[in-house]
Order: sequence, then C-alpha cells, then structure tokens
Amino acid sequence: MKLIAAAAVLTLVALTGCSGERTQTTQQSPPPGSAVGMEEYYQQRLEWSDCGNGFECATAKVPLDYANPKGERLRISLIRRPAEDRSQRIGSLFVNPGGPGGSGVEFVRQAAGAFGADLRRRFDIVGFDPRGVGASSPVRCMTAPQLDAFYATDTTPDDKKEVDALASQSRAYADNCRGKAAKLLPYVGTANAARDIDILRAAAGDDKLTYYGASYGTYLGASYADQFPDKVRALVLDGAVDPRLTNTEMLVEQAKGFETALEAFAADCVKHSGCPLGTDPDTALDRLTEFQKRVDAHPLSNSSDSRPVTEAWAELGLASALYVKENWPLLRMALAQAMQRKDGTLLITLADRLVERGENGSYSNQADANMAVNCVDKPNPADLAAYRKAVDEAAKEAPHFGEFVVWGGLPCIYWPAQTKQKPRPFTAKGAAPILVIGTLRDPATPYKWSENLARDLSSGVLLTLDGDGHTAYLQNNPCIVSATDRYLVTGQPPKDGTVCR
Repeated sequence: MKLIAAAAVLTLVALTGCSGERTQTTQQSPPPGSAVGMEEYYQQRLEWSDCGNGFECATAKVPLDYANPKGERLRISLIRRPAEDRSQRIGSLFVNPGGPGGSGVEFVRQAAGAFGADLRRRFDIVGFDPRGVGASSPVRCMTAPQLDAFYATDTTPDDKKEVDALASQSRAYADNCRGKAAKLLPYVGTANAARDIDILRAAAGDDKLTYYGASYGTYLGASYADQFPDKVRALVLDGAVDPRLTNTEMLVEQAKGFETALEAFAADCVKHSGCPLGTDPDTALDRLTEFQKRVDAHPLSNSSDSRPVTEAWAELGLASALYVKENWPLLRMALAQAMQRKDGTLLITLADRLVERGENGSYSNQADANMAVNCVDKPNPADLAAYRKAVDEAAKEAPHFGEFVVWGGLPCIYWPAQTKQKPRPFTAKGAAPILVIGTLRDPATPYKWSENLARDLSSGVLLTLDGDGHTAYLQNNPCIVSATDRYLVTGQPPKDGTVCR
C-alpha cells in the first residue's frame, strides 16, 4: 500500500472552501448481487488473449453507476498467469496490491512468480486494474510538473505563508480533478470497485471468490466480503486497513506506524559502522530531527535532475525505504549521503519509486487514483481549522512523520465529490473463514488495524508476523507462506492468533 492519501507527501487561518458544487456519492442502488438489470454484466465471459511472457489479458465491462446499469459502461483491464497444472486447477486467485491506485495488472506481471508453488500450480493468478486505475478508465488530474510541485511543498509549515502554500496546492489538486475527471470521480470509490470484483468473478467462471489483497487491497476485499458474504471461498487480507476509521484518523494512526518503523530502523542503524545517526540509540532520532530542520531551511542538491530535494521529498524517500526492511542498508547510505554531503540524490530516488515517477519525469496515474478513491470513500473535515486538529494530534504522537503524513489528505476537504456515508465496521456475516495477516511493526498499516478487522469480521482469523516491513506474505517467511497457501488451497485457515517469527 502506498501512503493512505496520495502517497501522503503532503490551520487555523481562515480560507474559503473550493469553488463549484460538490457531488454527493450516496445513491439508491440495487442491492449488491441483485440481478435486476445486471444480466449483461454477469453473463459475459472473459476472452483471454496472449499478451507476452506467458500472460494472457482481457477486458470486462461494468456499469459506471450501479444505480443506472443501462447507462455508461467502464472497461476493466485484467491479466492472468494460467495455472501450471490444468488437471488440478481450482480456479482464479484474484489479487490486488493496494494503493489505492496500484495496478493489479502490473503487479501480476512483476510478482506472479513470487506466489507459492502450490498456488501457481492450482490457480490462475489474476490481476486487475480497479476502476479509475491504470488501464481501467484512469483518473487523470495533474500534469507531471504539477505533481512535482505538489510533492515538493513544505509539509511542516512554520507560518501563514507556508500554510497558504499547502492550501493552494491542495485546492489546485481538487480543482484540476474537477476540470478533468468530474464525471468519473463520484464512482471510483471502494464500494463500487468491490461490486466490480463480483462481476469479474462471474466473468472468469468462478462460483465463489478466492482473493489475496495487500494493504488497501484488504479494504477492497473486506468490502467485497461484506457485500457478498455468500460468494467468499477464501480471502487473504494482508496488512489490514481498519474500515471503522475516518480519513484523518487513518492518517494519524499511519503516521504513528511510520514512527514505530523509524524507531526500529534507528535501533538497527546504530549497530552498524558508519551509521549517519551515530552510535547511541538514545540520540539517533535527535540527529534525524536536526537533519529535517536543516533540510527544511536549505534543500539538498540532486544530481539526477533539476529538482532540489526539499524536506517533503526527503521525507518521502525516508518513508519509501521503511516499507521493506531489506531497504534499510540503502536508507543508511541515502541518509549518509544527505547528512554528510548535503546530497539528496538517493533520497529523491527512493521517493520517486514510491510515487511512481519515471526517469523521464512522467508519473503513472497512481497519485491521482489514490487521491480520488481516498477522498470519496469517507467523509472529510469541513475546513482547515478542523483538519489542523488532526495534524496537531499527529505531530505530538509522531514527531518525525505526523505533519508530513496528515497534511497529505488536505485536498480531500476541497474535493468535488463527497460521500455522506460514515465509516463502519465490516462484518461479512455468513462468510467462509477470512484470513487477516498483520505485521507487528508495519509502517503503513499499523498492526492494530489487522487485530480490529479480524475481530470485526464474523469469520475473521488473525495470523501475525512478528517482524518489520509492510505486509507479510511476499516477505517469504516460511511460516506465513505455508499457512497462507494451505488456506487458499484448502479453505482451512491456521488457528486464530497464530504468530510467525
């Protein structure tokens, strides 16, 4: 999962709201799974064709608006790696890598081989780009220079001028989306994407859904289970998002998760020679605080292109490396380069990976889709004064990441499409067992979110990795992999509360 709000790079001053009317997304729709008017969607069959390197691709049609299934249609892009043993094939394993905004098509191209041997042998590994993402009617709002400016904006404002700059960038983001994607924005939320999955399941010929979702993909999968509990065969929700939280509550908790991961990194760093944070674990984070203040005042150089490495870019690079523990040595190098030579090249390279900025300066649509889904999924604070309360709370509890993470959701208060629906727990009453996996020191989806989701789901089973990094399955921990693969093949989960170390 990327940071919850637009990769989250991104007051008490009085600023007016955005111009233009907001579209409310709450609608009277046919109940989930209703066949009324949906026959053409549920009766379609995917026509797979070769798309290179052993993969096959297809498209499916879904309604833009489920309240009007005879209206405009969207095309959903899919890819699959066919099961290696057709004689033992169980069906399709649908996967979502998170985001929101992550391309499931690209994920399967890159990572299908990382799934367990039993899964590759017995399932078609199927990826899809959810509505608004990648090749599925993508949301496009910002140009590359506009995103460069957005990500560079100071997220630790010291005065009214800097707060105004944050607000200006955030309002411009919302205005750009209003101008370029207004028709799509009300319909890109998770509830609609989950209904799309049920159509994809039927189009693939599966009676019930087998699914692996990471990070935001857990929220998408849990939404599916809550709407279609009788269609659940086996769902793995790895690195859970807690559906009960508001956007700002999630950002505050996420900031604390990154703070926990940073503390773990610092404790490890001081054990290595040449650690730029020194040798004393009690003062390591103080050194980082001083570094952040210096970069805020004097951006770092960058030999990769013309962008100065502002504090916001440096924070993005730091967050990017904390997602995967194997990146910690690279983060030590990046911090040493930045702190000792005032060179932020490695940090901004790490940041570019997180926000999917290519070497030519272009971006995928991940940032725009991420913002669009997050802003429309849940209600947002009414104004800057209310929003600033969440920022201040996060700054107290997560001094290195609080402001940086929470300011990232600011465009949502200006967003042209809003919902009236309040966050609520997903219970999926009547569903088959659902496996929720949590990692104790996960930076982006704090462990307690997995505890909460597993408890709220009527058939939830919690599996824990006592480790670091974001999500667990693709870390290749043998205990996690064997329990997960056995569950996906047989439908039998591990004992609730099992801990892998």
